[in-house]
Amino acid sequence: MEVLNLHDLEALAKSRLSQTAWDYYASGADDERALRRNAEAFAEIALHYRVLVDVARRELATTVLGHPVTLPVLVAPTAFHKLACEDGELASVRAAGDAGTIFVLSTLSNTPVEQVVAAAEGPVWFQLYVYKDRSATESLVKRVEAAGCKALVLTVDAPLLGRRERDVRNRFALPAELGVANMHGYETVGRPIAESGLAAYFAELIDPSLTWDAIGWLRSITKLPVIVKGIVRADDAARAVAAGAAGIVVSNHGGRQLDASPATIEVLPRVVEAVGGRAEVLLDGGVRRGSDIIKALALGARAVLVGRPVLWGLAVAGRAGVAAALGVLHRELDLAMALCGCPDVASITRDLVQP
Repeated sequence: MEVLNLHDLEALAKSRLSQTAWDYYASGADDERALRRNAEAFAEIALHYRVLVDVARRELATTVLGHPVTLPVLVAPTAFHKLACEDGELASVRAAGDAGTIFVLSTLSNTPVEQVVAAAEGPVWFQLYVYKDRSATESLVKRVEAAGCKALVLTVDAPLLGRRERDVRNRFALPAELGVANMHGYETVGRPIAESGLAAYFAELIDPSLTWDAIGWLRSITKLPVIVKGIVRADDAARAVAAGAAGIVVSNHGGRQLDASPATIEVLPRVVEAVGGRAEVLLDGGVRRGSDIIKALALGARAVLVGRPVLWGLAVAGRAGVAAALGVLHRELDLAMALCGCPDVASITRDLVQP
């Protein structure tokens, strides 16, 4: 399928999803300022393009943690893909393979990790929440590793779930026919309660006492590299690397946790400086154009992750819709690189944003 841009895809998705599903995917916390700030901060950055550079051919490929990808865009972990499409995460991971990139599977997926990895043509990483029950977490980690996932992405910005008021109004709960395939204790998500079933689920099962020791503990029970997702501070990035993290994802959870959080692109340079090349730095939040990808890479990110655009594509046309979302970013990045005088990813350097 052909779509002009991600904004058009978003409008199509909104017209096809139920109000509850749309609100779950689209919402941010509280007044949704962080959600808006992520995108608005990209718009404030200008690109000081180069001229008279041979850009007759462009190479968008790079590597992320040693994995080759055809473009510096990964599929971010997002929950409950079957709210958008019957094939759910299977459609999404196949489209990621079509695009030649990495798929990050959410702990809160509707499809078992084993089935997702079996359907994948490229690497699958697993996004992890840590339970209060550490033995259950350890079992999940070993299951993920045995399934063939290539990395763990530890989410650290959700000791409790941010208050997403749209979900509260809708009393969000999964339909009875859908479950959380990789977690125990699903019942809270599906039970009608006064607020959001998912928020209650987090409060009941997820460990809010998690500290930096968790990274070392995870590294002791798995051979998979551990990537820490949810960092917005330079000192926290330095602590993560010191604890053994192989990568950092600069992320505010898509504006869904602390509504007063900074935009991710604003804090990226400080995080990159603190990491000092000891780990790879990725970014998510607000990426909607190919030029946004250039801005993130110029400020030091190895690659970006996109979440909501994948869900929009999934809602519109399943696997083909996800491929279309990633295809839009591929086309826009290719054009923006040419217009910026960048024949390859390595030539996307800091002087494009800070000449």
